[in-house]
Amino acid sequence: MSGGAIIGISPGLTWTAAEVAAGAVPHRLGEIGSYIDDGVFKEYKFVQYDNATAATDSVAGEVASYINVAGGGFVSNIVTSDQSDTVGMGAGVLQSVIPDGGQGWVQISGPATLSIALTAGTDGSPLTVIGATDGTLDVVAAVTSPIVAYADDASANSIICAFPR
Repeated sequence: MSGGAIIGISPGLTWTAAEVAAGAVPHRLGEIGSYIDDGVFKEYKFVQYDNATAATDSVAGEVASYINVAGGGFVSNIVTSDQSDTVGMGAGVLQSVIPDGGQGWVQISGPATLSIALTAGTDGSPLTVIGATDGTLDVVAAVTSPIVAYADDASANSIICAFPR
């Protein structure tokens, strides 16, 4: 991607696979957007969702990870919530239900509240998708596990996103 981030995006908007095929999507995969929500700056990444092998639908407020595809999920900007089909790197928090093959936004930085409980953790814990169940995060247990967020208020599923750009 060339150029800077898009300011003032609408993070909840999605496009279907048919709209993607018709070229009706105003963003390119991998674009970074930002939005100020109640005075809090948040960043987002534009991705494509894949239901993957387990046919796991996207759920707003759950974590998606980069899918294991030829050439790399991060490079292709294709994500899924089916952890069994990922490369073990979280992509971000889904902002809406993105249909299979459709495109939309995941939150990559700033505070977020998950719609699903953390697998484990206490306030301040570094979090990863490694060892987590579909759609959520777990405490980092090994130095080789990538940190993608920190627990802000673990009992309220509140995190601070630190997903890769």
